[in-house]
Amino acid sequence: MGKVGEKLDIDFVVSTGDNFYDNGLTSEHDAAFEESFSNIYTAKSLQKQWYSVLGNHDYRGDAEAQLSPVLKEIDSRWFCLRSFIVDSELAEIFFVDTTPFVQEYFTESAGHKYDWRGINPPKSYIINLLKDLEMALRESTAKWKIVVGHHAIRSIGHHGDTQELISQLLPILQANNVDFYMNGHDHCLEHISDTQSPIQFLTSGAGSKAWRGDIKETNRRGLNFFYDGQGFMSVQLTQTYSNVEFYDVSGKVLHRIISSKQLHSSI
Repeated sequence: MGKVGEKLDIDFVVSTGDNFYDNGLTSEHDAAFEESFSNIYTAKSLQKQWYSVLGNHDYRGDAEAQLSPVLKEIDSRWFCLRSFIVDSELAEIFFVDTTPFVQEYFTESAGHKYDWRGINPPKSYIINLLKDLEMALRESTAKWKIVVGHHAIRSIGHHGDTQELISQLLPILQANNVDFYMNGHDHCLEHISDTQSPIQFLTSGAGSKAWRGDIKETNRRGLNFFYDGQGFMSVQLTQTYSNVEFYDVSGKVLHRIISSKQLHSSI
């Protein structure tokens, strides 16, 4: 990853959640922060801003610890909020807190305790989140619109599609010309095309615990690429085209997506 980052001269890094296994951080002073982040991503090319969302495993610990400015004092690269927007003018990236959407996590059958401080009541939290996202997407004039969340909208991996996101989040993305939805959660690399809009669903959750061999045989609609091993992805954007590449751990390109944009001029 460091070698690819150097080759591409990357501007920043995006983490799609489940930042600390298995149960998040215990506090903002948890040694796991440096052990699993600062001391791991040491390559020179990765000494850039990291933008992170919370995953379901992060909510099993002290979720608010990952939002604390104390972590940024420990490692200035760290930036994590529940939902936020990164505006680079050329592209706007909308980070969405997807864990509270999943109803199973609020039931006893979930088998884990979750840190829902700042979330309850979840219904109101989700309504406000979606309202803010829809307004931001509608008002965006960016050439590229990218939405990042932890859970997949579409996936044939272990967890599969997230029905709550299909019913509540997807219609907003389709109505507002979103180019890419990027997620983690399933421990694989994936590219699925939306059949009702130009959205490309990109799963990059192969940082650890890959090779599950758990692939769903149903609902392969729009599937372009699936890799069950470890790896990562990169995104390069210009005014006229995007280049998305999926890599294995050695940096070998496994799959490439090139998309174009038409330039519009006015007189």
